[in-house]
Amino acid sequence: MNHSTLPLPGLSPVGGKTVVARFDGGLLSSDAGLLALREVEKRLGVAERLAACIDDPRSQDQVVHRLADLIRFRLLMIAAGYEDCNDATSLRADPIFKMAQDVLPSDRHLASQPTLSRLENVPDARSLVRMGRTMIDLYCASFRQVPKQIVLDLDDTFDAVHGDQQLRLFNAHYDEYGFQPMVVFDGEGRFITAVLRPAKRPKGTEIRAHLRRLIRAIRTHWPTTRILIRADSHYCGPLVIDWCRANGVDFILGVASTSTLRRHIAGLEASAKARFAAAPLQGKVRRFTEFFDGAESWSRVERIIARVEAGEQGSDTRFIVTNLAGGKARTLYERIYCRRGIAENHIKAWKAHLAADRTSCTKATANQFRLFLHAGAYWLMWGLRAMMPKRSLWRIAQFDTLRLRLIKIAARVVERKTQIRLHLPSACPDQTILRVVLGRIPRLVT
Repeated sequence: MNHSTLPLPGLSPVGGKTVVARFDGGLLSSDAGLLALREVEKRLGVAERLAACIDDPRSQDQVVHRLADLIRFRLLMIAAGYEDCNDATSLRADPIFKMAQDVLPSDRHLASQPTLSRLENVPDARSLVRMGRTMIDLYCASFRQVPKQIVLDLDDTFDAVHGDQQLRLFNAHYDEYGFQPMVVFDGEGRFITAVLRPAKRPKGTEIRAHLRRLIRAIRTHWPTTRILIRADSHYCGPLVIDWCRANGVDFILGVASTSTLRRHIAGLEASAKARFAAAPLQGKVRRFTEFFDGAESWSRVERIIARVEAGEQGSDTRFIVTNLAGGKARTLYERIYCRRGIAENHIKAWKAHLAADRTSCTKATANQFRLFLHAGAYWLMWGLRAMMPKRSLWRIAQFDTLRLRLIKIAARVVERKTQIRLHLPSACPDQTILRVVLGRIPRLVT
């Protein structure tokens, strides 16, 4: 049991004076920066949007914590690094978390861990479908004006599980049981959607169905916006290519190497090897070419771009397929296709910095809801970063850096009759940028 009046043992004297430390400081918090995220959430309305998708089964005359309040509490917890519901046992009394929920520090406590855990099991399949559409609505609302073109990066990520969860599947490549959620970001790092699925490579029918729902929802907002799909070879197949062509969607996809494709670049590979052998000190030799070809299962030939690279380890050849007209092969490969690798950094931010792989619920619907909760926390952190000055390093800072520097700030909370005073550390090294961000948040598009 924790005793706040007992001093911490083992502290050495300083300057000949003994050090006595107790957890009896009163209304203190270590997460004062959450108030900035509170302003971001109020502008985006993530919690209210998600709560509107759920049918609340509780007796409304006895409800103390609204669904939106519960969701907001979870979003702020995740963003602050408390992804485990058990942390709510202590955080529900934290004065900053209370203020972030529009609750006075001296007022009632926030929701408990059992209440938050029950929340995760409330949404059913229909509620989750509505949430998926709501996430797309949130994405479209984040633009000041209708864009002429957007780039959608499709990818999946392995999520190991260690229980008896629904939809779990053994993946031989990772040698573990898990999920393999399909996630979509846009070219600027905005989160669009995530779908929980078994840990296996998606088939063409599944990808096509996912794209159909996604593109249809986006075009209800922007019917004339050009859409470019960008993904690796897992997402390249005849069903996907034909659907994109039939629905006016541009694509640039990786293609697995085959003997048919390699016949087109045999001469270029030999030339690249010869060039490297003649001048190995000048580094790798990279060459590009393009041609029209296709697999037997394809309904027509497509534009194929090949990148051939020769170095000390031998030759390395990659292929991509696109329906984009014009543009040089090098430009399409290096400046358009290769930039899809940035999506892996977005997935890293979502998984590693916001713990989106905490899918430990038994029910698949609860785990899908968790993906949306962590996606909502992603939007809070993304909105905070988007308000940074464009030419500053803060604009490209990782989420864990933003959390450490701007959210994990100690504060003493003093509640008076007409105001609440926050006493922040005078030696806080990032107080200047925090002032700038708070002044910019009202400009955030909602």
